[in-house]
Formats: sequence, C-alpha cells, structure tokens
Amino acid sequence: MPREYRYRGYTLEQLKSMSTESLLQLLPSRARRSLNRGVSEEKRKLLEDVRATISGEYSGQIRTHARDMVILPLMVGLTIHVHNGKEFVPVEIKPEMVGRYLGEFAITNKKVVHGTPGIGASRSSLYVPLK
Repeated sequence: MPREYRYRGYTLEQLKSMSTESLLQLLPSRARRSLNRGVSEEKRKLLEDVRATISGEYSGQIRTHARDMVILPLMVGLTIHVHNGKEFVPVEIKPEMVGRYLGEFAITNKKVVHGTPGIGASRSSLYVPLK
C-alpha cells in the first residue's frame, strides 16, 4: 500500500482546498515572502494557464520563463515546460515539489564532455596514432 503524501501534516486534498492565506503560513519563509510581495505579470500568466488547463479550457503545453515561481498544490499532476536558458525542459510536478521553485528542476548547465584531440589540436597531438 503506497504511503499517502503529506505536507506539514496536511494531505494534498486539504492543501488544494485551503485558502491562499492559510497555505502561505505553511510555506517556508522565502517562498512566503516571495508570494506576499505580489505576483508579477509572468507569474500571473502562468497561474492563469494552470487554472485553464485544470478546467479543461486549454490543452496545449504550459511554457514559462518564470523559474522563480513557487510550486503550489494546484499545479500537482501537470507538466510545465520551464526555460533553462536554451530550451524548455518539461518538469512533471509531483506532490513532493510543493513549496519549492520551478527553476530547481530545470538545470541550467550540463556536464562538459570533451572530445579526443585531433590533428593540429596541440603539439603533443602530432604523435597520436590515427588508428
């Protein structure tokens, strides 16, 4: 039997039914301060798209540059494409992500993989056998 997810003692259904003010009291201080300062135009549009997707009015991809948006309980179950500086990375929102930021799940850098040295790369590569 899978264990039921709880965020600070509340189930996901209880979190979804809470008012915004009571939900803010459960969030960490940085996320609470970010939402208390107001929602920018970009974040407001993201929330509108999320609500439209939930209600069935919108069926396309949700794409956003708002990496500093706090993940709210109403976003759980959706896939949001977050910009990482080069492309939009699909992020599937799970209950464990509530209270964190979207940008934490769309990594902006990747491991550098260097190729093998070719002819003319450096003086030492002159003696690298071709086969």
